[in-house]
Amino acid sequence: MVERLLILRHGQAGPGRPDAERALTGQGRREVARMAAWLAEREDLAGLHLLASPYERAQQTAAILGEALAAPVETLPIITPDDDPAAVADWLLARPEGRPLVMVSHMPLVGALTGLLVEGRADRGPSFPTAAVAELEAEVWAAGCARQMRFVAPVDLG
Repeated sequence: MVERLLILRHGQAGPGRPDAERALTGQGRREVARMAAWLAEREDLAGLHLLASPYERAQQTAAILGEALAAPVETLPIITPDDDPAAVADWLLARPEGRPLVMVSHMPLVGALTGLLVEGRADRGPSFPTAAVAELEAEVWAAGCARQMRFVAPVDLG
């Protein structure tokens, strides 16, 4: 069974310390709203599972997406910026099949995870602009087994 994973970087965040408490800027909220509206138009994402990093900017991004997509947000502690993409791939492999998954996280993890799943190497992932999404499909979430179906940034939506 082919499954779908959308890996989304949080919207633009302001500076600050500690890193986990950085919040979205007004621009960040606008770019996430644009992406959320685009995703909400897609019938193939019905019943999706929405996961977010515990960091403030990812939680805010997921809340905007959750409202637009009528999906509750679940926090996944293993998707913060410097977490191991192999551990996330292991988590994906162990999860039950079924619903499309949207994962809201951070650079460098979003790029490394995409690279690992598509190219088989974490160092081969794309750089994600804020609020960009990589849509992957796979029968099994293992290194090099996914296909990147599309990569969309808010600027691509007009």
